[in-house]
Amino acid sequence: MTDSLAALGLLALVTSGELNHWLTIVILVGLAIAVVIPESFQDRPTMRRIGVVLPLVLLGVQAVRLFMNANLLETAVEFAAGLQVIRLATRRGAAHDQQVIVLALLHLIAATVLGSGLAYGLCFLGFLVIAPGALVLSHLRREVEGNYRQGARDRTGLPVDVPRILRSRRVIGRSFLIFTCLLSVPIFLFTLVLFVAFPRVGLSLLLLSHPKAERMVGFTEHVDLGGVGRLRSDPTIVMRVEVPSLPKEPPPRVALYLRGAAFDTYKGKAWSRSSGGALHPEQRGRQVHLLRYPDPIRDRTMHIDLEPIEPPVVFLPPEAVALTVSMQGMALIDNIPQVSGGPEGSLTYKSPDDRGLRYEVSLASADEPASPLLAAADRARYLMLPTDLPARIGELAHSWVGSASDPRLEARLIETRLRHDYRYDVDSPSGAAKNPLYDFLFVSKRGHCEFYSTAMALMLRTLNVPTRNVTGFIGGTYNRFARSYAVRQGDAHSWVEVYLDDTGWTRFDPTPPASAAPQSDITGFLAFVRDFVEATTQRWNRHVIGYDLKQQVSLLKSVHRSFSALRDRPGTLGRMLSSPRATMLAVFGLIGACYTAVWLSRRRKGLSPAARAATERETMAREIVELYRQLEAALAARGVPRPTGTPPRAHAIALAAMEHPVGSEALALTELYVAARFGGVALSPEERRDFTRRVRAVRYQRVVSERAAA
Repeated sequence: MTDSLAALGLLALVTSGELNHWLTIVILVGLAIAVVIPESFQDRPTMRRIGVVLPLVLLGVQAVRLFMNANLLETAVEFAAGLQVIRLATRRGAAHDQQVIVLALLHLIAATVLGSGLAYGLCFLGFLVIAPGALVLSHLRREVEGNYRQGARDRTGLPVDVPRILRSRRVIGRSFLIFTCLLSVPIFLFTLVLFVAFPRVGLSLLLLSHPKAERMVGFTEHVDLGGVGRLRSDPTIVMRVEVPSLPKEPPPRVALYLRGAAFDTYKGKAWSRSSGGALHPEQRGRQVHLLRYPDPIRDRTMHIDLEPIEPPVVFLPPEAVALTVSMQGMALIDNIPQVSGGPEGSLTYKSPDDRGLRYEVSLASADEPASPLLAAADRARYLMLPTDLPARIGELAHSWVGSASDPRLEARLIETRLRHDYRYDVDSPSGAAKNPLYDFLFVSKRGHCEFYSTAMALMLRTLNVPTRNVTGFIGGTYNRFARSYAVRQGDAHSWVEVYLDDTGWTRFDPTPPASAAPQSDITGFLAFVRDFVEATTQRWNRHVIGYDLKQQVSLLKSVHRSFSALRDRPGTLGRMLSSPRATMLAVFGLIGACYTAVWLSRRRKGLSPAARAATERETMAREIVELYRQLEAALAARGVPRPTGTPPRAHAIALAAMEHPVGSEALALTELYVAARFGGVALSPEERRDFTRRVRAVRYQRVVSERAAA
């Protein structure tokens, strides 16, 4: 149990994310080695010296690192983890076990501050279950080792075998361990009540466990042509999306095209964006005006739970017209995330606790536009071509569209040719070419989505059609447990927006559909487990980590409604809950009835066979001890009392060696007592009566001798 507590404390610490990858591996390997070291090896002088020297060396190393401006929190966490591994490998006895338990508790407390995700929750639950048993066993071991020092002897004169006592399962059996572990249930319930009822005052803002936002390729001010495709193999979840009006059997994958950033300027190898096309949203409380304010009555809404990323981009579907952001924590302070606009219609957010963003997107209805009109002055920006663009690219565009003059048809023709004539490849050699786009179109003819979108955007510009390059996430994979779509970094994608006079900015995707679709598995056991873990993690983050005043009030209202409904019901239950006094009487009456039922059940069943056997053993032990006390009294009457501290057997042997008149009989009775008391020999009723008669004979001989002397 001590090993388990140490492992849970270290796991809670290493899953916080404060330790680097290699140090985590070293700690876990060290933990495994420390646990399997045999106890006999830990008693060696070499291990004792290691237990003294290594903590000092580790302390010195961490002090030097601090002197060299290392992070204080990181060095403290590393020192705590290393100290636990050393203590586990070199521990001896209950005192060191208690040190391990204290260190494990400190690790759990540190993990509470550093990172409180689902892994921490599982470690906390395991710690709660195992801690009572570990503490009780550690205390018992300390008592045994303290009472029986080196060289101690029992009442029979034999050396006390402390390891045998510690290995005994007569007292510390399965039922004892189960009972002590079940002590965690009331502790957990009490903690749960405190967690649910304690007012949410925004203390989470003081925690150090802010997640480290990951830099995302494709959403910065400058995007290299060869960057976005590298994300296709990354399964990390970026956001979870709840799509409105899902059918009874939702599709396993959907194409959401969640827009993150758009770029209007291409110069040879990379896209960038100018200051034009900026979106200026208006925020009124939690509502954000894009093209209008949200209308809760008639709007179809899409819920998005966005993980923290850098830069903090707000991702939107093409039909988005308004936003409603969710509050983080409670409302004692102004902690509503602030949404601001950027170039090319992009949005960013600022959250008080850097924990991502949850928001609700209002979607445009069929009779309203989903994108603003393009001003004539801005049109030229979306027709700009790099000065070194090879003329052959424009010639290829004209050859593909032929005599078509409608911009929509031209876009469809180029989109179709790119999809069918080129091959998707995240490791395309064109990224290293002097002119990546030319190499993609005429040499390698393979590349990832950024090559496809760049080719289509520039070819349409040569045809005088306004375009811009867009990066975002194409879609997600359905999670059957969370009933939402998980969008991963591997779903990052690039496509084209073409401005058409009749519909505004319109999306086209020249990447082959099979290659652009989400790549995560949707069937099989591993997909099932992945969905379950991700859904559990989402609920943990939302209802435990993100438990706020809004959820607390909603929970209390739900409990109040349920209680009111029960109280208003006709019948006995309604009368029992009609007033606080009646409710308390009903509760105490129910507890009394349960106790009476359990007592009567036990009385009818009587003792179990195991309990009956244990009772019989205890009764027999008391009777045997009483028999020896009679012998002690008889010997005292003969003038040879057993000195304090002398074991019974040693005293009887001494009497026999002195050839005392009752020495041989005293030794025989003492041997019988030792065999019955400690050797497991059962004395029959007749043997116990015979023992008593022989003791009386020892005492009677003295009485006879006294009368003869008189």
